[in-house]
Amino acid sequence: MKRILHFLLPLFLLLTGCGGNASDASYQRITQEEAKKMMDTQEVIVLDVREQNEYDSGHIPGAVLLPVGSIDEETAAAVIPQKDSTVLVYCRSGNRSRTASAALAELGYTGIYEFGGINTWPYEKES
Repeated sequence: MKRILHFLLPLFLLLTGCGGNASDASYQRITQEEAKKMMDTQEVIVLDVREQNEYDSGHIPGAVLLPVGSIDEETAAAVIPQKDSTVLVYCRSGNRSRTASAALAELGYTGIYEFGGINTWPYEKES
């Protein structure tokens, strides 16, 4: 029994320790209703991660464009100067917004909220 504990305890510590870094670089998934409420009640950066032509065809009012394929330390800092800013991320359907949110979290941004795509956004849009 003692031998098993000597084996299992280090294994448990190793497995739980490996998850620590992954959870540090994360973002939260929220509903579109929650995103809208945050937009209406607090200072947020609404980040559209689609391409320019998609943004031009219609976007959430006040949204800034940062295409997912161009996200790096420099481009992110130009749009999101403070790493603890509240950032609401969306795309067309939710795939690119998840990718972008993970990339921003990996760059050290801590207030990232992903809320899916504009194709199901029930609120105001502008061109």
